[in-house]
Amino acid sequence: MKCLTLLLTFMALLSGAQAKALSPGSGIETDAFTTRGGHKVYIYAIKHASLRIVVDSIEIEVDPVGKLGDKVTDYATYPKADYILVTHEHGDHFDPEAIKTLTGKHTVLVTNKRCADQLGYGVVMKNGDSKRISQLLRLEAVPAYNTTAGREKFHPKGRDNGFILSIDGLRIYVAGDTEDVPEMRVLSGIDIAFLPCNQPYTMTTEQLVHAARMVRPKILIPYHYGQTDVSDVPRQLRPFGIEVRIRQLQ
Repeated sequence: MKCLTLLLTFMALLSGAQAKALSPGSGIETDAFTTRGGHKVYIYAIKHASLRIVVDSIEIEVDPVGKLGDKVTDYATYPKADYILVTHEHGDHFDPEAIKTLTGKHTVLVTNKRCADQLGYGVVMKNGDSKRISQLLRLEAVPAYNTTAGREKFHPKGRDNGFILSIDGLRIYVAGDTEDVPEMRVLSGIDIAFLPCNQPYTMTTEQLVHAARMVRPKILIPYHYGQTDVSDVPRQLRPFGIEVRIRQLQ
């Protein structure tokens, strides 16, 4: 009887270990939302600019990068993606090996022309394009670029994308690498916004606050912030009714 108990305990521990190994969300900060139609949307803050979005059984990977500095994501443990979104060609957003690992028989890659040209495939979207890529998901490509003198070379206007994902009415804005560009003023109905904040490539904290005030999301999650201190951003945006969630997206 004692042996049977030990065996059952070992099997339970083994089962738990296997479940953990098969669950790429383990240990990653996750935000959960419900669409107006009752669909559950989970957003996993993997690292830097890499996000995983899951709705029902649909897997969406945004700017998946396997290794960035001392941070490593083993995408071989992740489910194959239904959709992979890549904002632009820089190595902290565009990783052909990670894309290859996540690609299955039916995976659709959506990106800009520069990345599609480098890979030799992909659905190309440019600023201003919109596509309904499934019954549940509509995608818009919006401008992402630098405006400060001397920074334009990092992200020139018209080359790169930000993306707005509309999932059964829930609107998620992933801005990509951008400053507080005037086109943000026309974005409407944003529920969750991922806005970058690190000099000299994207925004200062002042620009981040200004961008949030233009976009007016219900929830702001700063990302891609490197060593920039974003701890005071929640206080600055509280008077405008914007909830700020700080996730480990350095």
